[in-house]
Amino acid sequence: MSTTSLSGTHTDTDEQAPPDSPLTTKEGWRGYVEHESIPPRLLTAAERAALTGRERAREDERRREYHADLPLVNTPTIRKVISTARLLIQLNRHQVSARRGVILSGASGTGKTTALTQLGRAHELAMRKRHPRDRTRLPVVYVTVPPAATPKMLAMEFARFFGLAFQTRATLTDIVDAVCATAAHVHVDLVLVDELHNLNLGSRAGAEASDQLKYFAERLPATFAYAGIDIESQGLFAGTRGRQIAGRFVVIPAAPFSYATTTDKDAWRGLVGTLESMLRLHEHAPGTLTAMSDYLFHRTGGMIGSLSQLLRGAAVLAIEDGSEAITEELLELVPIDFAAEQSQQLTAPAKTNRRRRRAA
Repeated sequence: MSTTSLSGTHTDTDEQAPPDSPLTTKEGWRGYVEHESIPPRLLTAAERAALTGRERAREDERRREYHADLPLVNTPTIRKVISTARLLIQLNRHQVSARRGVILSGASGTGKTTALTQLGRAHELAMRKRHPRDRTRLPVVYVTVPPAATPKMLAMEFARFFGLAFQTRATLTDIVDAVCATAAHVHVDLVLVDELHNLNLGSRAGAEASDQLKYFAERLPATFAYAGIDIESQGLFAGTRGRQIAGRFVVIPAAPFSYATTTDKDAWRGLVGTLESMLRLHEHAPGTLTAMSDYLFHRTGGMIGSLSQLLRGAAVLAIEDGSEAITEELLELVPIDFAAEQSQQLTAPAKTNRRRRRAA
């Protein structure tokens, strides 16, 4: 299937994605949906000993790439977002207007973008299964709100996803009409909008960009799912516009894992165990990381993004230094984000803080 832009150029939904295609293009999104990280087979000691130096280097490189792209874990937030959005998609299917949507709100590093994109991937795969021969379908659109967004900037993000190009004299109406026509033609029924906190509702341009999003939601027969940092504190639900949004959207909080109760600790330990089971290291003893659950929680502040970075980085280092196992000493070498570092200083057990001070 191809669509024609106002400038006369064509876009083909089946073309191969360039290497640098972001998720905010149809090619990049399609590549993300179709990508599956397959764990490499872990060779036996005898098989590894029989490898030439070049073969061992290739085997190590495959495992480094696998660990750098470790498969995602199905967290409670992801499950909640997917189940809620799937229900709303069903309820919205025959609604003419006033469709309900989802807003995912929380601090940075709590897995909002991961949950949003996993929702889109799950929905698109379900639609492909339902319509296996229809390659013209693009059921999901993924865009991000640019900083200091204006209505035209926001409309261009939608146009860019489809590959629509416009002459400089194109008006906002021209862009919106082309986007809506294309979205209807390819059967879009789920729109994912990330970085919603970039909408500055205190400015005229930001308020107008918010109205533009609402207009897209009215024009497109689709369910909208938003994600952003601490949306409630950004004023999104204030005033007349805010009350309307609050009346149409389910808010799902994205928060760090808690560690207050036995149930919380079991959930965290289960998450660590799941990630540990994905490792492909020759000398790593199963259960090592699960036994370090307390340390891992305090090191990451319960942030799924920080935990993923920490374990992926440690696995890569374990392959590079030849130890083939993750230890606390190796984990200490992996840099993590500033928020997690601050959390560790506040919550880590005293003996850990003393050890870190001695190391410094």
